[in-house]
Amino acid sequence: MLEQSFRKAPFSPVTLAAGFGLLAVIVGCAAWLSSAQTENEHWLSHTLQVQSAVVTSFSNLQDAQIGVRGLLIENDLSTLAPYTSAAPKIPETIDRIAGLVADNPNQVERVQRYRELALKTRDAFDAIIQAYNSGDRGEAVNLLIDSQKQAYMSKARLIADEMVQTEQVLLEKRSEAVKSTTFWLDVSIVLAALAAMGLGIGTFFSVKAANEELIGSNMQLASAYASLQEEIEERAKVEAQLRQSQKMEAIGQLTGGVAHDFNNMLAVIIGNLSLLLRRWRPEEPKAVQYVENALAGARRAETLTHRLLAFSRQQPLVPRVLDCNKLVSGMNDLLQRTIGENIQVETVLGAGNWRTKADHAQLESAILNLAVNARDAMPQGGKLTIETANAFLDETYTRPLDDVPPGQYVLISVTDNGTGMPPDVLARVFDPFFTTKAVDKGTGLGLSQVYGFVKQTGGHIRLYSEIGHGTAVKIYLPRTVEPETAPGPAKARTGEIPLGKREQIILLVEDESSMRRFSVDALRELGYSVIHAESGKDAIALLANHPRIDLLVTDIIMPEMNGRQLADEIQRRRPGVKVLYMTGFTRNAVVHNGVVDDGVNLMTKPFGLAEFGERVARLLRTE
Repeated sequence: MLEQSFRKAPFSPVTLAAGFGLLAVIVGCAAWLSSAQTENEHWLSHTLQVQSAVVTSFSNLQDAQIGVRGLLIENDLSTLAPYTSAAPKIPETIDRIAGLVADNPNQVERVQRYRELALKTRDAFDAIIQAYNSGDRGEAVNLLIDSQKQAYMSKARLIADEMVQTEQVLLEKRSEAVKSTTFWLDVSIVLAALAAMGLGIGTFFSVKAANEELIGSNMQLASAYASLQEEIEERAKVEAQLRQSQKMEAIGQLTGGVAHDFNNMLAVIIGNLSLLLRRWRPEEPKAVQYVENALAGARRAETLTHRLLAFSRQQPLVPRVLDCNKLVSGMNDLLQRTIGENIQVETVLGAGNWRTKADHAQLESAILNLAVNARDAMPQGGKLTIETANAFLDETYTRPLDDVPPGQYVLISVTDNGTGMPPDVLARVFDPFFTTKAVDKGTGLGLSQVYGFVKQTGGHIRLYSEIGHGTAVKIYLPRTVEPETAPGPAKARTGEIPLGKREQIILLVEDESSMRRFSVDALRELGYSVIHAESGKDAIALLANHPRIDLLVTDIIMPEMNGRQLADEIQRRRPGVKVLYMTGFTRNAVVHNGVVDDGVNLMTKPFGLAEFGERVARLLRTE
C-alpha cells in the first residue's frame, strides 16, 4: 500500500528537482557532520592517549623512587628491581608525550618543564645508587633527603597533574562536540530520510544502519573512557597508600634517631644516679627521696625511648617459634586483672592453628596494649574478644601494600564493642604521640609501639572501627613451619647485687667519656678490677701489658673499629674471653633486621647498676 501511495503521488519535474535538491543539501550536511564526527572522535582518542602517556610516565618515576627507597631501607640490592625496570623508560615516555602534544604550545612548554624535572629526579637517583655502591650509605641517604628537599618529584607530579587536567578539559569539550555532532547528524538523517522517502526506503535503512554503527563506536569510546577513569582512581588510591607508608617510614627514622641519642644521655643519668644511691649517705632524709624521684623519672623516660624504638622498628627482638593459642590462653588472668571486672573477656581459639616466629614478650605486650585501649573505649563496661585463626592474604589484598607479601599468616584479632573511632582519628591512629585521651591518660605511643613491633616482625596490622559499634584490630604474623621453641629458663632476680672479685679483670671500651666513667666506676664499685680504653685501637694496645682478661665489655658503635670487630680481634688473640656488648642503637654489627645474633650477649642503654652487675656476674659465672 505504501509503495502504491508513492506511485500515485503527483511528482512534477519542478517538485522532483526541488526534492532532489533538498535531498542533496541534507545529504551534504550529513556528510559534513559525519566528517566532523570522525575528526572529533580522532581528537577524543588522542586526548585519552595523552592522559595515558602522562600517567605511565609518572608511574615510571614512582617505580624508580620505590626502588631507590627500598635499597636504602632494606639495604638489599634486589629491592632496586623497580628502578632498574623503570628508569630507562622515563625518556621514552616523555618523548611520546611530546610527540602527542606537539600541536599544543602550552602542553609543549609543560612537557619541557616536566622533562627537566624527571631527568633531574633520575640523575638524583643515579647519584644515590652510585653513593650506595661506593659503600657510603650515609651519603646516599643524605642525597635522598636533599632530592626530597628539591621536591623534583612533587613538582613533576604538579606538572603531570596540569597536563592531565588540561587534557581532561579538552576531553570534556571534545566529548560535548561528539554529542552535539551526533545529535545534529541524527536530525540530518531523519530529514534526509523524510525527504528521500519517496526516492527509496532502502536508502533510509542504509543511512540508519550507518548511524547505529557510529553510535556503537561512541559507546565503545565511552566505555574506554570509563575504564581509564577507574584506572586513574585506582592509581590515586595506591599513591595515597604509598604516601602513608613513606610518612610512617620517615617518622620512624626521626623517632629512632631521637631515641638513640636520648638513650645515651639516659644511660649516664640512670647509671650515675644508681651509683649515687648506693654510696651516698646524706644527713637530710629527703635528699635520698629526691634522688629516687629523679631516678624514677629517668626510668619513665627510658620506657618512652623503648616505645619510640619499637615504633621505629629498632628494638632488639629475640624471636622464637611459638603457638599463639598457648600464648593467648596464658594471658587470661593477666588480661582480666588489667581491664577490670566490668568487662567480659572471651577468647576464641582456632583449631589447628599454624605457628609463627616472634618475640614472646613483645607479642604479649602488644596484646596487652590493645586490651588496655579497648578497656578505655568501654568506660561503662562491655565485651573484649580475642580470637586466633589461620589466614591467607592473597595478591589482590596485598597489591596496594608495598611491604606485605601474599601468603599464609597467623591472625590474632582483638575486638571490643566500645565507642569506636571516626574516620579522621582512624587515619592517624598509628602516628606516634597522637591520642584522643585526656591529659595524663596516655602518651599516644601504645598503638605506635604495636605497629612497629608487627612491622619489624614482618607482619601486617589492620584496624577497623565504627562509631557506636566498637573497634577490631587484626594482627597478621607470618607462618613458620619450624618446630615450636621451648621457652628459656626464667632468670631469678634477687634484691642483692652480686659482687665480683679483684682478681677478675674486665676490659671496658667506650668512646663516650661520661658513659665510660660511669661504667668503670660501677664495675669497680662491684669489686672488679677494670682497665679501660676509648677506642678499639687503644684497647688492643692494652693487651700487651695485661696478659689476662676475663671479660670484654664494649660499646658497639665506635669510630674506626666497631665493637664486633674489636671482640673478634681480642678473641683471636685471647681465646675464651667473654664479651658483653652495650648499645643504644640496634641497627649495628650484632643486631640484623631487628634480631639479636645467636650467642651474642647484649645490654641496651640505658641501664642501672643492678642490671649491669647481674649481667656481668652471670657471664663470669659461666667460665
